[in-house]
Amino acid sequence: MIPADPSRDPYAPRPIDLPAFVPLDPGADLSVLDEAKILAAPSDSDDRDAWRAALHRWRAEARERIGFDDALYRDTTTAWAGTAWNVAMVWIWDEAVRDWDAERFDADRLLAAYADLGGLDAVVLWHAYPVIGVDPRNQFDWYDVPGLEELVRDLHARDVRVFLDYNPWDVGTRRTERTDAARVVEVVTRLDADGVFLDTLKEGDPELLEALGSLDPRPVLEGESRVPLVRVADHQASWAQWFADSPTPGVLRARWFEQRHMMHHTRRWNRDHTAELRSAWVNGAGVLIWDVVFGVRVDWSEGDRATWRAIRRVYGEHEQFFLSSEWEPLTALGPEATAAGIAGSRWRLDGRALYTLVNPTEEDYDGPLLPGVHAVVAAGGLVGLLREADGSATILPISGPRGEVGSGVVTPPVPTRQPVAPAYGEPSPAAVRPSPGERILTVRWRQRETGLYEAAPYVDDWKPLPPRLHQLREEERAVRIGRVAVDRTPVTNADFAAFVDATGYVPLDSSRLLAHWTEGRPTPGTEAEPVRHVDIADARAYARWRGARLPTEDEWQVAAGETGWTRGEPLVWEWTESEHRDGRTRWSILKGGSWFAAQGSEWYVDGGPQPPEWSVRYLLTQAGTSRSECIGFRCAVDLEETR
Repeated sequence: MIPADPSRDPYAPRPIDLPAFVPLDPGADLSVLDEAKILAAPSDSDDRDAWRAALHRWRAEARERIGFDDALYRDTTTAWAGTAWNVAMVWIWDEAVRDWDAERFDADRLLAAYADLGGLDAVVLWHAYPVIGVDPRNQFDWYDVPGLEELVRDLHARDVRVFLDYNPWDVGTRRTERTDAARVVEVVTRLDADGVFLDTLKEGDPELLEALGSLDPRPVLEGESRVPLVRVADHQASWAQWFADSPTPGVLRARWFEQRHMMHHTRRWNRDHTAELRSAWVNGAGVLIWDVVFGVRVDWSEGDRATWRAIRRVYGEHEQFFLSSEWEPLTALGPEATAAGIAGSRWRLDGRALYTLVNPTEEDYDGPLLPGVHAVVAAGGLVGLLREADGSATILPISGPRGEVGSGVVTPPVPTRQPVAPAYGEPSPAAVRPSPGERILTVRWRQRETGLYEAAPYVDDWKPLPPRLHQLREEERAVRIGRVAVDRTPVTNADFAAFVDATGYVPLDSSRLLAHWTEGRPTPGTEAEPVRHVDIADARAYARWRGARLPTEDEWQVAAGETGWTRGEPLVWEWTESEHRDGRTRWSILKGGSWFAAQGSEWYVDGGPQPPEWSVRYLLTQAGTSRSECIGFRCAVDLEETR
């Protein structure tokens, strides 16, 4: 993690993210550009010829300097990466891909969710973070999900490629005798994945590269942020994450070095994607569509969706221009267009030329682009131009009317709390009965990317870093506690066994249900321990049988301060009746902490014993994966109001 810098403007690019100035002196040492993110366009249009000459010299020298081998890009089994312009980052429990009512994955549901963004070429099926660390399960355990193989198969049948996610920072959960590299190979093989996304990594380590290189076909590797020059040969894709561009769009360094290297622009917390789309368009690059960030909706505007949909259509209809043509960035245009600030690339192939142009200014342009070719380009707008070998030309409009591109108010749905139905059953003996009425509760949490109650915690942040990211937060909440009796102790194994015996309870998917029991019964000697390996639906089913419900997080917190309140052993987190939904993600609040605390990374769920005021926003999952050895529950009943 980069050290905290309290003085840093959280909304401004860091120095490392800024575009690199290209030396124009014919004798300049151009190796200074080797690790740049974007090669900045010159501020003076008269310098463009010298700038292009420098780019060509740098590329030739750099390829010779590192001994670049393009064998992987010539491999037909992985060539798909070069046209994977639309890639979505999707949490596998997102309602865009998971039918929660039927408890199954649905490939068609996923494609429908992204149809108005031009469809999907590939998807990253995200799996573990931000729930990993709640118990000892490691990142590979979180891919052990019934139905996932079928989802991948169905996506392949619809010509969508699948990336899996590798978290190198997962060092504090369950360890096995096999190395991470061996486990990645195992999961890729089992799920028949096409690629591996290297979370937090610019490049894979030698052991991982060797292990994945043994597979046929070799999975496509995609790193986060700028790929090192020497790794372009074996990493066929990379993120252009938080890449700041020059006022006139420049060139993506890795894509200029190897035109078949796919880059995906992304600024995960932005609601205006104008800058990303502009840079992607002039570079023939892709975009990572990340409209739900670890359970937080950051939806795209209608204008951005329309723009990217149009770009993707042009890419699909003219893909060879972006793979094997002669690419000329900042190509020469008519003097009127150049003077007005219109700029972009020319892609020439077999006597035809495709122009990807932008108007980065705040003024509309209405005039010639090339001799005999006139166009209107709105301020901030994008336009394409296809010139045939016979000189005829076709305008390919990308942007909509002025004010539509990159605009539009984005108002993602605020998570709504599911109603809590009262339950007037019999209170358990010695139940805790907090005094009803208005209270001010202090709530504490760590500001993870999930946030707590807010809709989106880092809107428009430029790469959230400490001290904003993972800061400790505290808030006072005005709440009303009704007349309620909360169990003094958690529900035990013996309690839950009585429920199963009485009802024959079998959920639709029983994966991991009561996995700590032996042959369907509590292991002798553990009857008084808190029941575990139950998800929130299991807990609710038990509570209904008792005429009870789960306590809300506020009731739990207040009751925890009353005399007689106890926790069980082993200590486990407890479900509360605090489910929220926003149409894509479901989550609840966990209280109390547990015996387990993953060490070695701040990306894990907080562990260990926690005070009553501590809260964790925990994303809900299905197929048994919410059943944890570190989560149990207790019950509450409503008491009749007295007059």
